[in-house]
Amino acid sequence: MDKHEGRDTGTIRLDDPWYDALAVGWGEGEETSQPVPVPGGVSPAPGASDIYLEVQRSAAFQEVRTRYRRFVVPATAGFFLWYVAYVVAATAAPGLMARPVAGAVNVAMLAGLGQFLSTFLLTWAYARHARLRRDRAALDLRWTVFEQERGQERTRARRAGR
Repeated sequence: MDKHEGRDTGTIRLDDPWYDALAVGWGEGEETSQPVPVPGGVSPAPGASDIYLEVQRSAAFQEVRTRYRRFVVPATAGFFLWYVAYVVAATAAPGLMARPVAGAVNVAMLAGLGQFLSTFLLTWAYARHARLRRDRAALDLRWTVFEQERGQERTRARRAGR
């Protein structure tokens, strides 16, 4: 975002692809859901939903989703199994979990602390994976959608001016 001086210093530029206008209530309503009448029988420009469907079908989007699933599914399964193993061991093998390791520290305490540590490690690994393998491609897709929507707006403005 460009730096501005004056009273609008904290405003968000609307040409920023990370700015989600629909999240703040813009672009919603009947006028977006109805087709734009076009004089002369020319077919109207594709709607926003058509743009999103086109992007969703693209190879780039499918690659981003595949990369996401390749990380999230095994990580979720592994973490869930680790958590269930901890709970099962705590209930089924209390003698093992109560075994002292060093002083007042026992196996259950180490496993519980391991749950916290594994949560932080998994969060770090997810953020690293997203940054290295998905963020750039996702931003490129967002720019593509943004440019297509901008083209639609220009086309509508030109048609409205006729």
